[in-house]
Amino acid sequence: MTNERWTLGEDLAVNRLGYGTMKLTGWPRGEAPARDTAMAILRRAVDLGVNHLDTSNYYARDGVSANELIRTALHPYPDDLVIVTKVGALVEGPDITLPPTEQRGLTPDGLRRGIEANLRSLGVDRLDVVNLRMGDRGHTDAPLEGALETLMSLRAEGLVRHIGVSNVSPEQVDRARAVAEIVCVQNLYNIAARDDDPLVDTCAEAGIAYVPFFPVGGFQPLTAEHLSAVASRHDITVPQVALAWLLARSPNIVLIPGTSSLAHLEQNIAAAQVRLTEDDLALLDAAR
Repeated sequence: MTNERWTLGEDLAVNRLGYGTMKLTGWPRGEAPARDTAMAILRRAVDLGVNHLDTSNYYARDGVSANELIRTALHPYPDDLVIVTKVGALVEGPDITLPPTEQRGLTPDGLRRGIEANLRSLGVDRLDVVNLRMGDRGHTDAPLEGALETLMSLRAEGLVRHIGVSNVSPEQVDRARAVAEIVCVQNLYNIAARDDDPLVDTCAEAGIAYVPFFPVGGFQPLTAEHLSAVASRHDITVPQVALAWLLARSPNIVLIPGTSSLAHLEQNIAAAQVRLTEDDLALLDAAR
């Protein structure tokens, strides 16, 4: 893997191509891989140089928990492994089926429960980075400032090292930065969904990592003629083009593509070695 890194909060250096664990559980929908395959993917990712995992205690379905898989596969953790988790309106995996009025994760008690559940399931005393996830079903107007103040209190207790925000608007990022030191922003962004272009640049100027979710399209994988053309030029796949474009887009972009396939994991990580030409980038940008 390339040695390109980004440092979260001035002390956690991560390779810019990491791994997102959601697909290991089939949550919130989809088919989970076999348990042995899931653990093999996690171990192989680390073998290939991944030192940044994205997860959450509520990534759990039908008895399969992302955090439990991480702990079983990798504990005791490598010294440089950074595990980024999230808390928000949801606390447990089944919470997504509850009416919004019954999702209590953004309360002080719910946030503490979420933090403690992540600590317990990962088998750690302190969480490296916790993203405050906003905007989930019916919670678009939830009080961000109060939730961040709760996370800061938990950080003061030594349970959290750094804080990020997820699924937020530029205005919410500004509000968050007025309350807490924010080390990363995790939002929907990819070559076909670029509403956050200005926010990517704002974060870069502020030294904040921007972490796209659905970097290759998520549940609707990217397909386009211009992507295929560039993929053919380099004899790579369309997802590899999409990931390479993100890495070229800005040095503060840190990727966490998820997969339930060992072959796709290796392809994703190999995207860190792809160097798109100026002609490639011009074609990709012109076809927006």
